[in-house]
Amino acid sequence: MVLYDELGGQLGIRKVVESFYPKVKKDPLLAPLFTNDIDSIMEKQEMFLSQFFGGPDLYTSVFGHPRMRARHMPFTITRDHADAWLSCMSRALEETVESEELRHAVIERLKVSAYFFVNS
Repeated sequence: MVLYDELGGQLGIRKVVESFYPKVKKDPLLAPLFTNDIDSIMEKQEMFLSQFFGGPDLYTSVFGHPRMRARHMPFTITRDHADAWLSCMSRALEETVESEELRHAVIERLKVSAYFFVNS
């Protein structure tokens, strides 16, 4: 199963991202980390998730190798941050993805990255 296709391709990824970031902006732990232009952050997230889930290499074609851990190093990220991020994503998926099995598969895939970014 290619998660990109199962999620509905680029449009499906966009829906998840658009549902996700309002939750992040309301989260007391995460909101302070996202003070920059949220539109550009959402665009980068959509590009990254597209290739992360098996779709086109949109992020790499524009920004080069993702090096996501290095890109997140300037920020203090704790396990609580990772948990909050995953919670926001879970709620976004509940709003945008019908299949419970697919939501579970997406979260399991994202857990690896979320906890990999923990640096404090």
